[in-house]
Amino acid sequence: MEKISDILKRKERTYSFEFFPPKTQKGKEKLFETAKILKELKPDWFTVTYGAGGSTRELTMSIVDELQKSLMVPVMHHLTCGGHSKGELKALIDKMREKDICNILALRGDPPDGMKDWAPVPDGLDYTYQLCEFIRSNYGDFFSIGVAGFPEGHIDCPDKETDVKYLKIKMDAGGEFVITQLFFDNKDYFEYVKRARKAGVNLRIIPGIIPITNYQTLLKFCRGCGATIPEKVHNIFKPLDGDDETTYKTGIEFAVEQCNELLKGGAPGLHFFALNKVHPTLEILNQVKSLYE
Repeated sequence: MEKISDILKRKERTYSFEFFPPKTQKGKEKLFETAKILKELKPDWFTVTYGAGGSTRELTMSIVDELQKSLMVPVMHHLTCGGHSKGELKALIDKMREKDICNILALRGDPPDGMKDWAPVPDGLDYTYQLCEFIRSNYGDFFSIGVAGFPEGHIDCPDKETDVKYLKIKMDAGGEFVITQLFFDNKDYFEYVKRARKAGVNLRIIPGIIPITNYQTLLKFCRGCGATIPEKVHNIFKPLDGDDETTYKTGIEFAVEQCNELLKGGAPGLHFFALNKVHPTLEILNQVKSLYE
């Protein structure tokens, strides 16, 4: 299967979709139906997330493997170092190599539910850069390694400048491209790119986009990941709370406008958090791609 690093060498702009591993057979069937439909948009790759503390490790790998084999689209396997020993990580990554899963999004990861912070794991890794180094030292260039970026700064970082210094460390350790956390103010993205370049980060920084379809869900989602909801977004969507149809339509319009501004400003593509749904991501990307093809 093609590595994302090779895709980036031949394409100036990429489009990709992120899924999460469903817990039921019905959910899994729906995911594969969704992926099959979204494939019609000719995405450059899919990604599949990894549960807190490695709680979906087997499910994530199974879905990545099946998606690649059935749809012939590169699929990036999210992998967190937190909660795993080096031995466990090596066993997981060995399996990935055996299945020709050659793209990894290297992450520290979130603590398991009910834990505020990570408890140390004997013979484990604590930071993303260590996971990048671990993959490179054990597997050479077999894997293409992506890392996460935080336009507003990581929630645990004291300031934005420190955040991009850590991004540079991840790059030096083997990271080859960046996918950002969701954001709603494009100014945050463009300023992040400037900070990163100033810090010596020359990787491609791909913005992460999430469509707004429900105001209460938006509030909950952003509380969980630490993303800021600008006043502009509250002013647009709060009055629509409870009106699902209008919220959906307005969410598409907002996302299309956001994506167009990002691409016109030089963003090297878009990464959509599709939440295992066909719509509205399909409608948004259809509108956006029509302007650039």
